[in-house]
Amino acid sequence: MGRSHRLLTIHYDGVPVGSYAADLLVEKTVLVELKAVTALDTIHRAQCINYLKGSGLRLCLLLNFGSPRLEMKRVVNDA
Repeated sequence: MGRSHRLLTIHYDGVPVGSYAADLLVEKTVLVELKAVTALDTIHRAQCINYLKGSGLRLCLLLNFGSPRLEMKRVVNDA
């Protein structure tokens, strides 16, 4: 795990079940998930939702550097 990764505890039904190495965590409130793929897909959004639910965070920025232009999606955990 590189120095830029931040370790988050993942919970299920309020019980810690593991950890996740976030690409970036801003002010302990915004998760930033970095990708380098041709195009973002629904699976990438689902991955962000799962990370948000497990960590208890509300907001994830999904950034893709693999396409000709930077793609950015804002993913919110409303649950």
